[in-house]
Amino acid sequence: MKCLPEGYGRLWLILVIGLAAGLGSCRESGFIVPPTQPLGESLNTKAAEQSPRFSYDGRYLAFASDRQGKRGVWVYDFQQRRLLSLPGLNQPGSLQDQPDISSDGRYLVYVSEQEGKPDIFLYDRQTLQSENLTRDWVGEVRQPAISGNGRFVSFEANRGGQWDVVIYDRGVEILPSLPQDSPTQRSPDG
Repeated sequence: MKCLPEGYGRLWLILVIGLAAGLGSCRESGFIVPPTQPLGESLNTKAAEQSPRFSYDGRYLAFASDRQGKRGVWVYDFQQRRLLSLPGLNQPGSLQDQPDISSDGRYLVYVSEQEGKPDIFLYDRQTLQSENLTRDWVGEVRQPAISGNGRFVSFEANRGGQWDVVIYDRGVEILPSLPQDSPTQRSPDG
């Protein structure tokens, strides 16, 4: 073993002590991560969870997961600390992936192969209905996003070897998805 020149031994000792003290005080400050649990009502499980998207106020988190043996879309409610029921969204025999969620959590957009090819779907949590927005679209689609009010849906589309951004307008007649602190949803005296 080689000896260090005089003075370096103390420097080395100070460096090692400093590193140990620094690592001992290292914390994951600010992270809110529920522990991994068996499959069920938890946010994290032993299955892969991906593509997280928050609602405007952070109450709802839409994400994709491989729980129950297939890729599906899920919504976690941080206020109630549980997964929400999404009847009719996750179809058997097909995958649902790449979700996004509107301001108040009413509308979800996602990719699904339930009609034989990847399409962009919109799910309304109030009516429990899904709508295929790209049924007659020629070409590939992916990565949908929904505007906060639920009116506009954007996605990536490939019609001839190049990916482009497409915007779908659901129209002015839709019931908007507004954040809970929106001025139009406040009481007259508040």
